[in-house]
Amino acid sequence: MLKRLLSDDFPRSRVLAVLLLAVLLVLALTPFIFPGVKALNVAAKVLVFVLLVASFDLLLGYTGIVSFAHTMFFGIGAYGIAIAMTRMGASWLALATGLGAALLLSFVLALAVGLFSLRVKAIFFAMITLAVASAFQTLASQLSEFTGGEDGLTFKMPELLSPSFEWFEKPWLGVSFDGRLITYYLLFVVVLLALLALLRIVNSPFGRVLQAIRENEFRAEAIGYRVVVFRTTSSVLSALFATLAGALLAIWLRYNGPDTSLSFEIMIDVLLMVVIGGMGTVYGAALGAALFMVAQSYLQDLLRLGSEAATGLPWLAALLSPDRWLLWLGLLFVLSVYYFPAGVVGRLRQAGALRPSRH
Repeated sequence: MLKRLLSDDFPRSRVLAVLLLAVLLVLALTPFIFPGVKALNVAAKVLVFVLLVASFDLLLGYTGIVSFAHTMFFGIGAYGIAIAMTRMGASWLALATGLGAALLLSFVLALAVGLFSLRVKAIFFAMITLAVASAFQTLASQLSEFTGGEDGLTFKMPELLSPSFEWFEKPWLGVSFDGRLITYYLLFVVVLLALLALLRIVNSPFGRVLQAIRENEFRAEAIGYRVVVFRTTSSVLSALFATLAGALLAIWLRYNGPDTSLSFEIMIDVLLMVVIGGMGTVYGAALGAALFMVAQSYLQDLLRLGSEAATGLPWLAALLSPDRWLLWLGLLFVLSVYYFPAGVVGRLRQAGALRPSRH
């Protein structure tokens, strides 16, 4: 059963298996073991970015395509939900319509970008996607009648997903079963199923061809595979999963704006998560997103504690100031790349492969 679920793609490292299981259990039990609004928000964002990073890794890690338009599809998913819920009201029909329209638009745009741009060299394709993403962000900011402009859109969700909805009158194990909790577990189930689907895709014959194209495009073409078709299909699938991630973010926040889902900073963060976790592996997306989002969310709190503890040493207290959290985050990234050039997953799998030969 487990073999089928994981598409015969096991962690191949005991440490990696333990880490992945720990991430899964922590995300599944966050409402019960980490009380408070912040912990639940961080866990929800981890879920969203795990899916977003995994979808981008399908492009970068498995197919070797460098695209800067990935956040555009992320934003399309978020805006699809936001516009539909604002225009049609807080109903399940509006939710389905917004998601369906977003997926359709992403499909058309990804197909167009793929067919017209994937025939050019890698650097030119990257620049084209950057231009398209920038144009879309500008468009979202200017079409204030539909998108809310720079202020974005705030909307309500169906009653079942509303924070005011109470499933039970009394809390269970100290946790209130309200609409917020139901929304969180909706995100958890959808992301888990999407990751299992991505595992199936990358471990299928289609996924093997993508990896062959990544390693040697000309050889794959010589064998008989139509590289443009496979790369375009990969781009479309990646865009659809990114759109789903954006929709989940909007459902959780009940708000969307240009800086929330279309910012270029998000693209940079996604690149960092892919590199930290390890390119060419769905498991790397899970670990990379979890490590980065937790560090981004709690590093300031840790630095604040360190700064207060080092009050006797002014220079150290200043160095550990919470205002310098980006400096420390950058340092952690540099160290992770230096000590884990193949990412966390790659390093752990290499260690797991070498261990039996020592006996």
